[in-house]
Amino acid sequence: MNPILSFIVVLIGIYGLCTSKNLIKSIICLNIVQTAVILLFLNFANFSGSDIPIIFKNIENPTDPLPQALMITAIVIGASITALSLMLCIKIFHYYGTLNWKELIEREG
Repeated sequence: MNPILSFIVVLIGIYGLCTSKNLIKSIICLNIVQTAVILLFLNFANFSGSDIPIIFKNIENPTDPLPQALMITAIVIGASITALSLMLCIKIFHYYGTLNWKELIEREG
């Protein structure tokens, strides 16, 4: 994947985050940004012509498995934070009756 395309997806997620009025839409936009950053990081860690270090016996140019391991960890942490965020959205909706940012700020402010 092209790094420019990953950067464009990050900008789309940030734009959606800035323009969304709903908490759930904001969480989805944050997930879009997280996914694009993970793809960008994996794209920078990938070198053309490198071999998979597990399959081949005589490896001349192995790929470093550390970026993949770090990104799998980031995906798991992101999924956990998303689940927690959605649970908090449910609690906020039960308490206030809305998920609109402006209404929530007006009620608390």
